[in-house]
Amino acid sequence: MRKIRVALLHLLLVNGDIPYNQQLIEQAVKKAGEKKVDWIITPELATSGLQFDDVIGTSWIKEQPDAWLERLRHTVRSLEITLFIGCPSKEENTLYNSVFVMNRKGELIGKQHKIARVDKWSSRGELIEPIDVDGIKVGVLICADSYKNNVAHELSTKGADILVAPSAWGPGLHGPEGEWEQRTIDTGLPMFVCNRTGKDTTVSFWEAESLVIKNGNRLLSHQSSQSAILIFDWDMERMNVISPRFEITYI
Repeated sequence: MRKIRVALLHLLLVNGDIPYNQQLIEQAVKKAGEKKVDWIITPELATSGLQFDDVIGTSWIKEQPDAWLERLRHTVRSLEITLFIGCPSKEENTLYNSVFVMNRKGELIGKQHKIARVDKWSSRGELIEPIDVDGIKVGVLICADSYKNNVAHELSTKGADILVAPSAWGPGLHGPEGEWEQRTIDTGLPMFVCNRTGKDTTVSFWEAESLVIKNGNRLLSHQSSQSAILIFDWDMERMNVISPRFEITYI
């Protein structure tokens, strides 16, 4: 049996407080690393919060990897884990809502820019391509990229084995109404959803859920009012969850 141990960082982020969020991510990554996980996944825009532009604007956004991401790469390498990290990025004066993937050697092996243009500050990504993580092709859907089937379908047709969805999607108006479950039905691929908690300017995440989904069924789910590291084991041969529940460490 080929098993991977995955940690979802269900974080209580502070909108626009970059130093605080970065410190929280570092703390959570180190704690998850102590649990001997293989993959660590953060929420969408984990370094900044979803509505950061209302608080601190966008002039601070840099090309990646910036100095902090470079430092985080050393941590990733020392822990020998793979990290999916959500953060804003800049390329040739164009801003993106992005997820970067670092392998266990601390190398940046892939990135995905958000395709669905929901954030007024960011541009639409163009490339939709699975990222090879130790022979596993991972399709990354950033939050609203799961709303319709176009991105998931393309990732599936290009050979994705698993869908990973770093998200900042709380219930309520325009909240999730079965989109993640439907994408697993449409594609036949399991999905790991890493959501968050807290509240930004106008959006509440207190009841937002992090999930493991297969064939439209929620195999594991979690919501909380404080930061939590959610760990589970996954059987890559049977493509099914091993753990009966999340192993939860609150921060």
